[in-house]
Amino acid sequence: MAVIVVLLVYAGVQAFRLKKAVTNLTQEQFIEGYRKAQLIDVREPKEFDAGHILGARNIPSSQLRQRFKEIRPDKPVYLYDQNGARSARAAMFLKKKGYTQLNQLQGGFKTWTGKIKSK
Repeated sequence: MAVIVVLLVYAGVQAFRLKKAVTNLTQEQFIEGYRKAQLIDVREPKEFDAGHILGARNIPSSQLRQRFKEIRPDKPVYLYDQNGARSARAAMFLKKKGYTQLNQLQGGFKTWTGKIKSK
């Protein structure tokens, strides 16, 4: 029983931290702002090459610790992945590094209906 309570409290704290770290945007809100921001796809290169939002840069979440300095902290950051889990973790990492204008695509790339590019 105590383990369940601890897990529920932990989940609640994580959800609260995530809500403070990143703004979830609908596709319409995402489209309104991403051209004036840094658009970062945190999926792995194979996923990115198969299709990504036009204008996105690929910085896989697996490489974010080494490459986060490629992202300017003074400009808005728009993140996305396949379904939202990796971009949420990426946002929490960037928040710890001092980034403040963090946004993510609600539902991830799998819900995207806008322009895409593939290799």
